[in-house]
Amino acid sequence: MMMFLGRMPNPSTALRKITGLEGKTVALACFFTALLQSPSVLAQDANPLTLREAEELALYDEPGQGSLLSRAEGLREAAVAGGQLPDPTMRVGLANFPIQSGGFSTEGMTQAQLGVRQVFPGGDTRALTTEKLDTLATEMTHKADGRGRDVLTSVRVSWLETHYWRSAHNIALDSRPFFDDLVTITRSLYAVGRKNQQDVLRAELELSRLDDRIIDMNKQHARARAALSEWVGGESSRPVAEKLPEWTAVPPLEVLTRNLESHPAIMAADSSVDARLTGVALARQQYKPDWALDLGYGYRDGSLPNGNPRSDFVSLSVTFDLPFFRRNRQDRTLRAALSEKRAAVQTREEVLRRLNSQLDAEYARWKDLGRRLDLYDRVIISVSADNAIAALAAYQSEAGDFADVMRGYVDDLNTRLDYVRLQVERAQSFAMLANLGGIPR
Repeated sequence: MMMFLGRMPNPSTALRKITGLEGKTVALACFFTALLQSPSVLAQDANPLTLREAEELALYDEPGQGSLLSRAEGLREAAVAGGQLPDPTMRVGLANFPIQSGGFSTEGMTQAQLGVRQVFPGGDTRALTTEKLDTLATEMTHKADGRGRDVLTSVRVSWLETHYWRSAHNIALDSRPFFDDLVTITRSLYAVGRKNQQDVLRAELELSRLDDRIIDMNKQHARARAALSEWVGGESSRPVAEKLPEWTAVPPLEVLTRNLESHPAIMAADSSVDARLTGVALARQQYKPDWALDLGYGYRDGSLPNGNPRSDFVSLSVTFDLPFFRRNRQDRTLRAALSEKRAAVQTREEVLRRLNSQLDAEYARWKDLGRRLDLYDRVIISVSADNAIAALAAYQSEAGDFADVMRGYVDDLNTRLDYVRLQVERAQSFAMLANLGGIPR
């Protein structure tokens, strides 16, 4: 993508032919220009920050994406834990010990007991818990991918915005000597009675306006660099590279629309729906009772009346829940899970509609910007420069006034700034389309 940075038509030679003056204004203009330049523009010896490098810096160890990936890893670990049996419990006790008289061997039922209890969750609770948590981990992974796309888009937009204000600042600085020449020459013409004071005032006014624009551009450039620093840190102090990326074509809208189905936001929404479906199945498992197996051993001391030692006891029992009161527990838990599933489905539809709307709008913007750039390339740039030259020639031959000259040069400056802005906006539009339509880097 080429950028037009041509210089303005020089008024000095033509106007000096009118007066015969050879005013030495270039040195003064250059001196003032240097004073207006920002440190970032003066640091031409610094290694330029390319867009590709900015992308790598932004994506390397990005904390937002890292946070989502860590959450995904945590959910995967929880999925493994959720599929395991609860830890068994051990029971140690003394049963039927006489408290009034006697000891451990006095009564036949006195026992030292040792028991183990293992609970088994009802139905497929463990398997479904693992499945749900795994699906939630996948959702977090897709969100991390989406975060990566958003970061890539943001750093591209910020880099391009910084590029615009740097270019606009430089274009305005390059134009200033010509406006300064006009001030000097109109003063000379007025001094010899060739022109009126209004021409001088108009030239001085336009020069002051240009100086104000240069100051504002410098401020906007600083703001753009500050926004870029969010993604590249201290590297934003480096001047951005002068060359724009060669983003001249995008796939057809139909292809980009199909690619929306694989957008990380949609895939994350799909995983969310799957997780809620598993949550519904998990809620249905609560109608199936949990059960537990108890195994106990009882040690007895002493002897039977016949002199034989008392036998030890072994016990085995099974316990299970009785889900009789389901109205305010199991039933409501299931209804809550069904509501969460419906909400997830509706959220997916909302996300898809929003992305489709953004894609349609951005694609139309891309096309419009392309048509406008083509018009600038074919007509506007050259006509704007020719108009400034023609106004100057008419003024030289006494067939035009100075207001037309100033208007021609101001319009030419604005045209070149608009052309650069269109190039940058088109590149920013490509960055948005790349995010939505999955255009590879």
